[in-house]
Amino acid sequence: MAAAPADTGAAAPAGREGRAGPKGEGVFADLAGQDMVVAQLRKAAQAASRVLAGQAVTAGGMTHAWLFTGPPGSGRSVAARSFAAALLCPDGGCGHCAACRQVRAGSHADLMVVRPDGLSYGVKQTRGLVLRAAGAPSGGRWRVVLFEDADRCTEQAANALLKAIEEPAPRTVWLLCAPSAEDLVTTIRSRCRVVTLRVPSSVLTSRDGIDPERALGAARAAQGHIGRARRLALDGDARSRREQVLAVPQRATSLGGALAAAATLVKAAEDEAKSVTEEIDEPEREALRQAFGEGSTGKGVAKAVRGAAGALRDLEDRQKSRATRLKRDSLDLALLDLASFYRDVLMIQAGAGVEIANADHEAELRELASASSPEATLHRIEAIMRCRERLAASVAPLLAVEEMTITLMAG
Repeated sequence: MAAAPADTGAAAPAGREGRAGPKGEGVFADLAGQDMVVAQLRKAAQAASRVLAGQAVTAGGMTHAWLFTGPPGSGRSVAARSFAAALLCPDGGCGHCAACRQVRAGSHADLMVVRPDGLSYGVKQTRGLVLRAAGAPSGGRWRVVLFEDADRCTEQAANALLKAIEEPAPRTVWLLCAPSAEDLVTTIRSRCRVVTLRVPSSVLTSRDGIDPERALGAARAAQGHIGRARRLALDGDARSRREQVLAVPQRATSLGGALAAAATLVKAAEDEAKSVTEEIDEPEREALRQAFGEGSTGKGVAKAVRGAAGALRDLEDRQKSRATRLKRDSLDLALLDLASFYRDVLMIQAGAGVEIANADHEAELRELASASSPEATLHRIEAIMRCRERLAASVAPLLAVEEMTITLMAG
């Protein structure tokens, strides 16, 4: 088990929740374009405060188990962390008090952030987590468990987690995150309130000032991954790496070309992961230092500094683990890019008349569609999906990708 901050960034000062200002204010400021989700979570946080005050709560208010879903980069972890802050903040998520800052840094005593280090999360780890989660909150509000990538639970681990959700401790709230509700067993998702996040291209326009046409193209290309869409719209290197991936079908026409294309694809994914890692690591370290009062003076500072050093070492270890996982995830995204390319080819071959995801490569798509059959295209898509499965089973990346590109060459 790893407990780590995720998707952090500097929180903008905001007014107290009781004096709610514009939508997105306070701890929900990072959820641009998710107005319905923010409204739902605000309502639940207010209901949670009434529960603590011993007041009656209407249906649709607070519940003890939540499932945040959405494609990678949609902000599901950001939403879950924001909700955790709203539950633990005495003002419902003001964004600037000690509780809100500690939640953002992952250092709040009543917040447990769980992120599986490997490809799966075992039953022994889950039982230990359930035992820890059952404790009473030290701050008198809630004990919140934010479980990222909950879909990585093994079957036995899911059964152990189900028992904790079926029979929750009085003040424990479970916040599970997964790409979709279907990624969790039916018995768990049926006991959770599902929060679904979407990634409209308008977010890139309203939040980042990106031209609407470019924002739409980037959102389509990123297949719903809002963070990646932003990079594609603003970062020339990110666009170049995507172009390298989409060039694989043209390069994999001979054995030498297929092997070279495989090496290029793996390298592009590694560069993408490095770019993402550099973008989020330092803000996390800075948030942690601020949470421990770096630069402050007075009584107790020496003790806080020692605590900060230990917490920083732990954070760096978790960041290394995340970097390894990001390499795998970035390669998986690259394969999805490639699959979307062949999906577009198949739609053209079938005369489906649907919108294609890679409209900026329409000439290449039509050329490949006319030069091959729908059966060959399906065979290629199956090879990409098989490669993803082998990577998930920890096969050496280059070996798995080389086998795939050779199959792409053969058609």
